[in-house]
Amino acid sequence: MRTQEIAALLDEPGCPHSPGQKGGCARATPGAAAGGCAFDGAQITLLPIADAAHIIHGPISCAGSSWDNRGTRSTGPTMWRFGMTTDLSEQDIIMGRSEERLFHAIKQAVDDYEPAAVFVYNTCVPALTGDDLEAICKSAAQHWGTPVVPVDCAGFYGSKNLGNRIAGEALLNHVIGTREPEPLPPEGQGQRIHDIGLIGEFNIAGEFWNVLPLLDELGLRLLSSISGDARFQEVQTLHRSEANMLVCSKALMNVARQCHERYGTPYFEGSFYGVADTSAALRSFAESIGDPDLSERTERLIAREEARIDAELAPYRERLRGRRALLYTGGVKSWSVVSALQDLGMEIVATGTTKSTEADKARIRDLMGDSARMLDSGAPRTLIDTVHGHDADVLIAGGRNMYTAYKARIPFLDINQERPHAYAGYDGMIELARQLCRTIDSPIWPQVREPAPWEQEPAPWWEAAAS
Repeated sequence: MRTQEIAALLDEPGCPHSPGQKGGCARATPGAAAGGCAFDGAQITLLPIADAAHIIHGPISCAGSSWDNRGTRSTGPTMWRFGMTTDLSEQDIIMGRSEERLFHAIKQAVDDYEPAAVFVYNTCVPALTGDDLEAICKSAAQHWGTPVVPVDCAGFYGSKNLGNRIAGEALLNHVIGTREPEPLPPEGQGQRIHDIGLIGEFNIAGEFWNVLPLLDELGLRLLSSISGDARFQEVQTLHRSEANMLVCSKALMNVARQCHERYGTPYFEGSFYGVADTSAALRSFAESIGDPDLSERTERLIAREEARIDAELAPYRERLRGRRALLYTGGVKSWSVVSALQDLGMEIVATGTTKSTEADKARIRDLMGDSARMLDSGAPRTLIDTVHGHDADVLIAGGRNMYTAYKARIPFLDINQERPHAYAGYDGMIELARQLCRTIDSPIWPQVREPAPWEQEPAPWWEAAAS
């Protein structure tokens, strides 16, 4: 990938904070790849396309954690869980055999698994030796009649966020717009069906399955979700969407913007975390499409679901009201989860913004006020001091912070991609409340905070004798 292409991806015109800044919100800085390189970002963006083969072109170490490295879920194919790699060795590089190995790897994947498509991820070693990824993928696609998509995402290009955008660019250049969707079904009960798309939604823990029934009831056909529980043929049809919802602007703003520029598809940024945000997302779809009947049906559905959820959440809100939480995450969750916690009556003492854009930070200020405390560092000492300094009842963060919390005897709830529980949609809100209550009110915390028996002062001898 040329330097000017990387610069173009970093300077995202769709972000109001990007123009005029060198590199915009996602500018690369020394050491930025420590939290995940460009290859890592591209791979986790595309892996949930479940019926495609994903081949990592490079040494086997780059494929070391490719199996199930994200908590996404699929209703059908499991090919995305296979770790495929060309396993380049020193001899392959010295003898110039790396391109040949890739060509035969694509053939083996097509012959053995018959995937809907093949994604090939370039890594640092073949990028340095100059392998012509585009030419190999084009030739392989012609030979076997299966789409082969090159993803030029060498790790040294930059951070994980840049890799997200590189993956989005690969979809725009090679996938989206290459197939027409199936005809819309006839109108059911007098309601018109509309096609929509989701961008930056990864179905973590299967949470989007809480939302899909609502869209079905409203007559909103999901053409494609990039890329949670996606199928390659679905992603090809995204250009026919009537409205797109951008779930994570930090990752795939470039896809939403270019779909708007190329195909005229309106988009909005939204969230399915929390009652208020879920309702707002459904309303935004109706407003973007501009169908009065859809708007009316959306309001009826929202009124019904909010009444149901309010009743089910009442006992949880009673237990959580006034409880204080430290939220340390990034991107869309830095503000969307704030809204969900406020729905439960909780107070957020601080939120992490390490991977958040300026737009994300602006949303945080809208929700928490201008005095909102934002943490740019997730160092253990910073998190522990913030919890104790603000009397927080729980730390809500990613899995890498779990042991920090447990060693400090702080209640902890995992909110990032490794989590086992689904928190999106109205029903996800109930699950979030349930897990918060179980975490905060667990009887283990008073016990572990007591001094160990050998640390306690011994009882006076006369008390021991009397007993």
